[in-house]
Amino acid sequence: MDGFLLSRPDRTLRTTGTRERFDNTDAAADALASARTDVVVGALPFDPAARAALTAPETVSWTPGPWHPETTPPLPRVRIEREIPSAAVHVERVRGLIERLRRGELDKVVAARAVQLAADEPISPETLAARMVTRHAAANGFALDLTAAGPGYVGHTLVGASPEILLSRRGRTVTCRPLAGSAPRRADPDADRAEGAELLASSKNLAEHAFVVEWIRDILGPLCVDLDVPVAPELTRTGELWHLASPIRGELRDPSVGSLELATLLHPTPAVCGTPTARALDAIRELEGDRRFYGGAVGWCDGVGDGDWIVAIRCAEIDADGTTALAWAGGGIVAASDPETELDETTTKLGTLLGALGVDAREPA
Repeated sequence: MDGFLLSRPDRTLRTTGTRERFDNTDAAADALASARTDVVVGALPFDPAARAALTAPETVSWTPGPWHPETTPPLPRVRIEREIPSAAVHVERVRGLIERLRRGELDKVVAARAVQLAADEPISPETLAARMVTRHAAANGFALDLTAAGPGYVGHTLVGASPEILLSRRGRTVTCRPLAGSAPRRADPDADRAEGAELLASSKNLAEHAFVVEWIRDILGPLCVDLDVPVAPELTRTGELWHLASPIRGELRDPSVGSLELATLLHPTPAVCGTPTARALDAIRELEGDRRFYGGAVGWCDGVGDGDWIVAIRCAEIDADGTTALAWAGGGIVAASDPETELDETTTKLGTLLGALGVDAREPA
């Protein structure tokens, strides 16, 4: 894929071409500060120590509303080839993490798993993104080339439709809407409403959400003249899940602090990593290895510092020839978590991407 796509409910950003590539945020920020480019687009990896995939594009275009491509070609037949790890191993990992949480080693950690997909013919990233945006109109659809991250990423693309905004910045105003704590949607309307109400009253999920909100408060508080953080979260929903969400808004003290710098400071939040952050990161590296760009951030920053950064969840990385992809999903683990319930949550979350490919997330590998 040549370019970058971010489809949000209010407007869509599309870029083409590459004038310059950056594998770290300092180099990208320098290009913006020196006016070598008016905008930087791309992705930050989950692990802050890994290489970013940021570019200065050749052309930039904005259109109102979500992306509506003129045509959406059919996608090839896709199947789940392998689970990474198996469901049984994931459950055992979660069980081990709960033991560590109960010993006080961690307050929260996010455990993720992936499925490797195989396609009969190349998967078009733009077609998959179009399908996901159509199916999830309120989400933030994205597709981008990861080549700037260097060897191992050349020709790879990241595609997804995320419900979570890491941050938006317009002038001095910065807004966040973290999601943490979730429950499955139900087909029966009464059961569905009851599921949402139960989530809103769940001490386990409220505690998980509070870790994320406090992290954002600690990062943004010193940077803002005023920071409005709700006392309690609100309910929000996707087609598959109820979530707890907290709209946060602040006014920056220093207008030179741009969205790219803010994204670097905030990411990864406890919503995708855990807390304390360093210990959670170490646990994830130990158990899962490299998450690549899953759980990272996708977005843009312009020359005055405005921008949007979306949490890279409900996504897949497609390889260079388009016939293999990895799709991830994770869930926040706290001391009160149940391993089997956490496994079911990852399966439900995988459904956002797999459903667009016509694959049943519960299909055995």
